[in-house]
Amino acid sequence: MLQNYSKIMVAVDGSAEAELAYQKAVNVAIRNDAELLLAHVIDTRAFQSISSFDGMLAEQATEMAKQTLAEYKKQAEEHGCEKVSTVIEYGSPKVIIAKHLPEDNNVDLIMIGATGLNAVERLFIGSVSEYVIRNSSCDVLVVRTDLENDVPKEEKE
Repeated sequence: MLQNYSKIMVAVDGSAEAELAYQKAVNVAIRNDAELLLAHVIDTRAFQSISSFDGMLAEQATEMAKQTLAEYKKQAEEHGCEKVSTVIEYGSPKVIIAKHLPEDNNVDLIMIGATGLNAVERLFIGSVSEYVIRNSSCDVLVVRTDLENDVPKEEKE
């Protein structure tokens, strides 16, 4: 029995963990002849001060996200992924990745990098990947290894 996915979303944020998820997501999308949705969520809580929302920082983050997504899209297409789209959202990454984007885009598989947080950070703020696993209504694949299924060197130590 072979499971085929038609729309695969990968959350990218510039981290090494997200890069591993992206690389595998491209391969899974190609094997499934699926559409690949590259998603980046800008956490607007990071730009809020006591008095107001800092629009200039948000604009800079948006511009960086657009550049990053354009590069990821180009690379995916060069590797043979024919159907690639991108989306930038604003708000809580956990909720948007787990619920809003999958529902709005008919996603049937979310691929996400394993958390880079240590145990104390996870205790207090939780990880995005943990929240997505617990709250998404579609399949979720947490990527921990590279394309050769090896744990990255910095994690082995």
